[in-house]
Amino acid sequence: MSDPCRLADFTVRRADGSEENLAAYAGQVVLVVNTASKCGFTPQYAGLEALWQAYRARGLVVIGFPCNQFGHQEPGDADEIASFCSLNFGVSFPLMAKVEVNGDAATPLYKWLKAEAPGLLGTRAIKWNFTKFLIGRDGRVIRRYAPTDKPEALEKDIEAAL
Repeated sequence: MSDPCRLADFTVRRADGSEENLAAYAGQVVLVVNTASKCGFTPQYAGLEALWQAYRARGLVVIGFPCNQFGHQEPGDADEIASFCSLNFGVSFPLMAKVEVNGDAATPLYKWLKAEAPGLLGTRAIKWNFTKFLIGRDGRVIRRYAPTDKPEALEKDIEAAL
């Protein structure tokens, strides 16, 4: 296979362990977020859910990728994570299996996202939980957002992409 250049080129693991080809989201606007349940930014789950509810009928998909690489703030298993997110924030958008976003074991999706949209001063590493990537209907990365960027601050860009 040639180097991946679009979201549809990737397959990821769902929380239940099954595989999902991201080609299923072709033609939609996708917001990819590395998440954690015990982080200062965890309340952003509510804002992410609000975006999902407000824009999914128009083609937005929010996908959470739990990650335990930052301060061990996502220690639970898939069932614990899903339960926490549902009970505390009403999360109904897709949550995938726990991933690594940095280092040699980083999932190929995150290696691609970081290459396509480097961070501040060109750094590729994900700095913390709740780093967000907005992907257009063409499957290409539009923009990377810092953990401090609240979900509601992305609305203008999401509207433009839709």
